[in-house]
Amino acid sequence: MIRVRYFASLREALGPQDHVELPPGSTLGQLRDQLIGRGGRHAEVLSRQRAVRCALQQVMADESAVVPEGAEVAFFPPVTGG
Repeated sequence: MIRVRYFASLREALGPQDHVELPPGSTLGQLRDQLIGRGGRHAEVLSRQRAVRCALQQVMADESAVVPEGAEVAFFPPVTGG
């Protein structure tokens, strides 16, 4: 079981977290695609046309990172500063 947390505008749309089952060896990109496959708000908010950052075990990661069983994954929009 993977714990998925959402932050900022993603949290507003999807709630604070989900729990997801993933096959062994799945990547962050595959997890994102699985969530998009739920349709509805997940498909809209996590769409491949939108910039979304991710972290694995509280460390920034790209979508090729493998997600181990029991991991915590976070999705959030890119942060802009000024």
